[in-house]
Formats: sequence, structure tokens, C-alpha cells
Amino acid sequence: MAEVLEHDLLILGTGIAGLRAALEAERVSGGQLDIALISKVQLMRSHSVCAEGGTAAALRTEEGDSLELHAWDTVKGSDFLGDQDVIFRFVETMPSEILQLDHWGIPWSRRPDGKIDQRPFGGHSFPRATFAADKTGFFEMQTLYDTLQRYDNWTRYDEWFVTSIIVEDGQFKGLTAFDASSGKFYLVRGKALILATGGSGRLYGFTTYSLTVTGDGMAMAYRAGLPLEDLEFIQFHPTGLVPSGILITEGARGEGGYLLNKDGERFMAKYAPERMELAPRDIISRSMMTEIVEGRGFKRPDGLDHLLLDLRHLGAARINERLPLIREVSIKFAGVDPIEEPIPVRPVAHYTMGGVETDIDGRTRIENIWAAGEVAAVSIHGANRLGTNSTAECLAYGKISGAEAARFLAQEKALPDVKPPVAEEEEHRVLDLLEQEGQERAAQIRQDLRRAMDRYVRVYRTAEDLQKGLEVVKEAKERYRQIHLEDKGRIYNTELIQALELGFMLDVAEVVVSAALARQETRGAHARRDFPQRDDEHWLKHSLAFYTPGGPRFEYKPVKITAWKPVERKY
Repeated sequence: MAEVLEHDLLILGTGIAGLRAALEAERVSGGQLDIALISKVQLMRSHSVCAEGGTAAALRTEEGDSLELHAWDTVKGSDFLGDQDVIFRFVETMPSEILQLDHWGIPWSRRPDGKIDQRPFGGHSFPRATFAADKTGFFEMQTLYDTLQRYDNWTRYDEWFVTSIIVEDGQFKGLTAFDASSGKFYLVRGKALILATGGSGRLYGFTTYSLTVTGDGMAMAYRAGLPLEDLEFIQFHPTGLVPSGILITEGARGEGGYLLNKDGERFMAKYAPERMELAPRDIISRSMMTEIVEGRGFKRPDGLDHLLLDLRHLGAARINERLPLIREVSIKFAGVDPIEEPIPVRPVAHYTMGGVETDIDGRTRIENIWAAGEVAAVSIHGANRLGTNSTAECLAYGKISGAEAARFLAQEKALPDVKPPVAEEEEHRVLDLLEQEGQERAAQIRQDLRRAMDRYVRVYRTAEDLQKGLEVVKEAKERYRQIHLEDKGRIYNTELIQALELGFMLDVAEVVVSAALARQETRGAHARRDFPQRDDEHWLKHSLAFYTPGGPRFEYKPVKITAWKPVERKY
């Protein structure tokens, strides 16, 4: 029988968005809320620590930047699929967030005059990437967590794996979870939930994501009846380190790095002559894949043909000051010192533009559930995210959702009842996985899924490839019913955790591929070779995937256009 815990506000996920939401909920409530922070990893191991390059904000209005310019860059970067009312709220929120973090003690990199420094980033027409060397996410996480220590009415649940979101009669009522360290199963009741579980990039094999980023929050929300929006848009970052896929921050190009083909040519001059290596990520990734496909890349026997990122001209002093992590990673994982030789790179799965549908306040269709950060589609990024807008979104919508949830809970909401069988049925479902005697192994299914996503749902797509990818996903879902686990224990059963993650990944993958197959146009990160043009007449709209036992059911809704009508994107 599941043990029952109770809190006012449950925050699922402890990255930048989750920690910022907790801080704002504490501030707005005057420290009166009982908050639970639940993480499937140790709290400070969330994937947000991997963010490197910076956080976007229009700070230099006296030097030529403006909120409107940041908004325009974001709208244009989104290939006009971003909701413009949301984007304006986002850019208006960010300058104060940068200063707030500064007051809380983050070590922002500084200019010689002592002011907070900012560097150029892809798709931004002004240097507005606020950074802390090349470890921005790490320092943001540390600063938020340190500041949270001011409050004492929150409880952290580290290494707890949440298996379902309980929604009854259109209302959120709680979560089911087990503590990996003890194997005990719990029902965690709450008056409100903020989802901050991040993206789903581990659907791919060649990816920048931590092993834990498996789309859990998206899948649980989807199963609970919430629609997933725009999941066909998966961002490929131009510079994944070959062969590991580790992120080589866009900050390397922001500092002046060059992309070269095997002929030593700065090939971006052919594709984005104005912005060169600082064009948006979708454009650079397509350009790089074109170079590779047309034979101007460096061949590898493992198929990870690559190009080069050259930092040598920056000099040792600048690399060691601004890009120390990149140098360390390149040496350790590729045997290349960027002071001496170029870094081997190729486009790599990096970000989920879509997610759980929310309104401008971060609220979902269920009144007491919010979503913030990469798990959400509010929608700032539309079809393509600009670099440094992701950590910015985590801060902005962590703050907004935390405040909104606190105001909601100030109305003296009673703790909702949960029907007794719900937690028990979920516990049986999880434990039944330990008893199954099928012939399939979850690890093999996961590997087959990732190979299919790498092969068929990549930078360039066709109906033929997507259909093959969908067939693999559906076959994998059938195979999943026959998995067998060797580990029958309850304590730190990582095989069980990975099997549950696989179930979530299969649901999310089915939505990604189905949505991509349905969208017959090229827009942002969704590049169809068989539909090479953007089609505003038919496809200037958001996709919404609703769960059914037979697969996703799609609806569509219009994009909110308040300032700028779509035009051709040129850089």
C-alpha cells in the first residue's frame, strides 16, 4: 500500500525553471506555502547545469539594443510560429531577471568597466547573451539553490521517480512515485503542480542531453489528458562534439569561432552571408548537413562525418578566459586542444521546441497545473529557438508560474481527495514490470529507437523516412509489452527506472514523428525535402497532440500575431 504525503505545491523537476519557480512561490506567499521539490536525480544534478553559452536579455538599451529588437529577433528566429504576445512578455521579464541573479550573487562575466558582459549569439542582432564564462547554467543553478536556503518550508525529494500525474474530474490531485533509495512507493497529494521536467532529447543517440532527459513530464502530462504542442520541432545544435555529442557552446562562435569544411572554406558565406556563423541554429545545421552530404565533410567509419570549428585565432588567453570548459571537454573527449587545432563537430539533437501546451501565464488546460521551461510550449520558440533564449525562458517562466501558483493557492484551496484505488493500481502497474517474463530487453528497444530517430527524424526529413521511423516506434511499443527485467529488487533498480523511462520515450517519440509526418512544409527546425517551402496559408498554426490508446489525435490552433506578419527569413 502506497504511503501518503501531502504538500501545498508540488514542483516536479529541479533545474533552472523548477528552482526559480520555488523561489518565486516562496516570495509571493511570504514563505507560507509547504512546497515539495521532486527530482529523479540528486537535486543539483539536473540537466540545466549543462547549459553553457549564456542567457538572453536586452540590457544595453543605451547602446542600441531594445526589448522590441529582442522580440523581433525571437519572432523571426521562430520562423513566425512563436506567439508574439508571449514573446513580448518574455523579453520584458528578462532584464530584471539578470539583475536579480546578479543581486543574488551569480558571478556574471564582466567588461573591463565592471559592467555585466554580453556576447553575440546566433540569430540575435545585438550582443545580448549574458554569460558566466562557459558554465552559465551551472552558476545559475548554484545561485538559485543557494538563495532557496533562505527559506525553510520546502522539502526536497532526491532520486524519486514519478510514474504518473493524477487528474480526476478535470483537477490535478497528486503524483505517484517511488523512492529509488528505498524502493517504497508513495502517493504525493498536492493542491497544485508545476511541471519543470525538461525536454526529451534522449530520444536520439547522438545528442547533447544528459542520460536522464527522457521526456517523462511530457509523457505523463500527455497520458493525463493534456495536449503536447509543436513536438515535431526538434532543434539540432550545429556543434556537437564528434563522436560523443557533447555540446560545444554557441558561445564559441559568439567569441569569433569559424566553421570550416574539409577544403578550409568558411562555408557559411554561401548560406547566410550577413550573419555567417551567427545565423540561427536551424539554418546553420541545414548548411552543415548540406556540406557533409555533398562531400565537403571529413569522413568517419562510424558515419559521424563532421566539419571543423576553428578557435585557434582567438588565442590561448581568450579561450582560457571565455571558453575553459570547451577546451577541457575537447581535450578529454576528442583528444583535441582548441588552442592548437580545430574541433570536430556536426549537428546534434539539442532541444525540444514543443511541449505541454500552456497559456501566457504558464497554466495548462487543468487549472491547478503549470508548466515551465523546456517541458512547456508557451510558445516562445515556435519552430526554432534562438540560443540563450532557453535558460532565459526557464528563469522568466519559472518566475511567472511560481507566482501564478502561489496566488492560486492563496485562495485557501483545500487538498483534493484522491480515489483510493488510483495509487494502488499505479503501484501494481509498476511492480508488474518486475514480474513480466517476456523475451524483449528494454535496453535493446531503447537502442533501436534511438538509431531510428537518428536515421529517419533528423535535420532533413521526407515522408518516406518519417513513415519508416513511425513504423519502428510502433513496433517498439508492441515489443515493450514483452520486456523482461533481470533485476527484481526494489532498491536502486536502475533497470526498472530505465524501463519506465523507455515507456515515456516511446509515447513522446510517436507524437514527434506523427506530427512531423503531418506537417507538410519546411519551417524552422522541421526541414522537409519533399515540401521545401514554408506554407503560411496552410501551416501557420500550432499542432496539438491528444492521447488516445491507438496513438495521437491531432488538432491545430492559430499562432498569435500581434506585431509582425510573416516575411521571408534572410540572414
